[in-house]
Amino acid sequence: MPARILVAEDDLKQAELIRRYLEREGHLTVVVHDGREAIDEARRLSPDLLVLDVMMPKVDGLDVCRVLRADSSNGTDVPIIMLTARSTEDDLLLGLDLGADDYLTKPYNPRELVARVRTVLRRTRSRAEGEVYRVGELEIDPGRHEVRLGGKLIELTPAEFKILACLAASPGRAFSRQQLLEHAFGFDHYVFDRTVDVHVMNLRKKMEPSPGVPAYLRTVYGVGYKLADKVASHAS
Repeated sequence: MPARILVAEDDLKQAELIRRYLEREGHLTVVVHDGREAIDEARRLSPDLLVLDVMMPKVDGLDVCRVLRADSSNGTDVPIIMLTARSTEDDLLLGLDLGADDYLTKPYNPRELVARVRTVLRRTRSRAEGEVYRVGELEIDPGRHEVRLGGKLIELTPAEFKILACLAASPGRAFSRQQLLEHAFGFDHYVFDRTVDVHVMNLRKKMEPSPGVPAYLRTVYGVGYKLADKVASHAS
């Protein structure tokens, strides 16, 4: 299904290459070359997806992501694929915390980018049409991007929400750390175990009555994590 895609890339040759590959897929593609233009065009166009280079003039990609995610009226929910020459674990964690949906490290094959675009669009559209998940007093609404515990709204980062929503779609199923990154963000490499562990630790602090003895977000030793399919009433 064709989509409106905004590409923010300051390398003119690389931007043109991306545009050609995306338009070959049938997407309407708009290209900008600095962070300020990316913010302005995202607000004007309301794209279905943003391909965002991290290292750009005027405003870098991380700040563009931060601004769009903080903007409650424009661009808040636009899926973002970040392109970067940085590949450290801290860079990955920062990109996820700011709300990136996928993270592609340069150099990359344009065909891989097209595949990532296809996956992110499919995942985003599926979430928008998804059901509300409930376990005990916990309620996860992917369409509204909201989590409530006992009726009280819990503030989560975009990365925390994606991991929790992935687990909630299959309560009781154990996911490995790599599976969580693949299902929640589309990553199939550059996987760091600590990336998931940090987010799970923060989720427990926010949603568990007793974080040290989690009732909802449980560790499956030797595998990874799962969301409980049943929770005792006293736990919530």
